[in-house]
Amino acid sequence: MNLAHSLLCAAVSLFAIDAAYGAEPAPVVLGALYNLSGSQAGLDVPSFRGVQLAVDEANRKGGVLGRKVQLVQVNGESQPALITQRTTELLRRFPALSVLMGFSDTDMVLAAAPLAARHRRPFVTSGATSPRLPEQVPDYLFLACFGDNVQAAAAAEWVYRDRAARTVAVFYNSEMEYTRLLHRYFAERFTQLGGKVLQVSGYAPDAVAKAVTLAPHVDAVFVAAGPEDAVTVTLLLREAGYEGPIVGGDGFDSDAWQKHAELKDVSFTTHAYLGADNPDPRVIAFRKAYLAAHPGSAPDAFAALGYDAARLILAAITKAGRTDPDKVLRALAGVQRFEGVTGTLSYPAGSRIPTKTVSIVGYEAGKRRLVRQLAPERVPAP
Repeated sequence: MNLAHSLLCAAVSLFAIDAAYGAEPAPVVLGALYNLSGSQAGLDVPSFRGVQLAVDEANRKGGVLGRKVQLVQVNGESQPALITQRTTELLRRFPALSVLMGFSDTDMVLAAAPLAARHRRPFVTSGATSPRLPEQVPDYLFLACFGDNVQAAAAAEWVYRDRAARTVAVFYNSEMEYTRLLHRYFAERFTQLGGKVLQVSGYAPDAVAKAVTLAPHVDAVFVAAGPEDAVTVTLLLREAGYEGPIVGGDGFDSDAWQKHAELKDVSFTTHAYLGADNPDPRVIAFRKAYLAAHPGSAPDAFAALGYDAARLILAAITKAGRTDPDKVLRALAGVQRFEGVTGTLSYPAGSRIPTKTVSIVGYEAGKRRLVRQLAPERVPAP
């Protein structure tokens, strides 16, 4: 979907709202920037569906501040240059935008969020986990997810304590900021615990097979990968004869594993476990609503992150009592104990990264299971 088509759809939707509600106040306009095609679609399509679900639910209850919510969507197509171009056009055409949200990858966020900040608009990323982002986009960028240093520390503590691993090998995609940071945070925390990192291997996505060679005997392997190469690296490790635990970050959280029921002992850190056996009432309610909107497509953690990000923004607008971006910005910074599907979210004073727990999820026979939830005891500095 190109920008012109996206904006046309938004304009048509806006007209339809005006026609249906007559003299009602103009809607609250929110921008949703997601990659609905390209390499990031596996994360962003579920996230955008979560955003849509939250907005639809809000509108069925009357919207926010007595006004309907209008979602203006842009498909970035997983291309940073295109994202910058389309974000610029979005801000020009929709001056009433209160807040922008979106993306599950640091590089994608950095193609859009600085433009939002330049126009004094808050940007909430639902799934980009770099703890450096708030420094890279001062004042205006918020994470609705935990930082990579948090999930990496949780992975290191779990594999060291629960799996009794004392030596590890680390593989990481050398072309992504997300994976470059994630593997460094993991190695730092694992070493602090007393473990030893015996091998660190970076790889280019188009030359994975050349890099995935396991030299020393290790107790566990940590893989910092995106959804497009996580399964590939895991399969290569198994083909190389490694049979021990393979642990990844939230880039492992995709549906691609369902096709590989032969894989065992694969675990990853993520934002929430959305399985049907999760007894959390918030998860149960979200699953029911998502499955009703998208039959045959079970929600994952990124769907829940999109849902939570949109609800977080709507809660901030309600708290602000206005849609003025500066007022909403202050309201976001003051959020405490927001109850989301992915956990209870609070922003510590002076921080735009929330405190949240981390879920450890395992893959067995192509199916997910919740291993445990934890908050790491010590987190590496960004």
